[in-house]
Amino acid sequence: MSQIIQILNFEEGYVEKPYLDTLGYPTVAGGIKIGPKGASLANYTFTVPRAVGDVWKQVIVASKQAEMKRNSAIAAALKQCNPAREDILTSMAFQLGTGGLADFRKTLIFISNGDFLSAANEMLNSRWARQTPARARRHADVMRTGTYDIYKGLI
Repeated sequence: MSQIIQILNFEEGYVEKPYLDTLGYPTVAGGIKIGPKGASLANYTFTVPRAVGDVWKQVIVASKQAEMKRNSAIAAALKQCNPAREDILTSMAFQLGTGGLADFRKTLIFISNGDFLSAANEMLNSRWARQTPARARRHADVMRTGTYDIYKGLI
């Protein structure tokens, strides 16, 4: 059973009030961009309770998953994934965009071939892993093992 919303809430953090993300975009509910880069937070005077944010995030996830299935390389990889591994690819698409995930060409080929150890190693050998090392290590662990074990006690 998918744990994608719990994973995203852990990885992105959940904040009910709008905040500026690390790139300067107004963001809310753990990674949901709500405005243009540099916009003043004074423009956003609402809160998003967790239950609402989780539904909103599920709609975004469904859209990302549809995009992922339209990309042949990602779709081929998804066919080899159990729910835990699929959640990791979805989390990467949420963070990087579907195009960003598609740029992991070698990783996707390894996944398509069922070589999850090589896929995990390739994930860790990326600019993404250097930018978000803890998240990348957790994601690579799930890709390697096919389990959510690394998240036990975290989500």
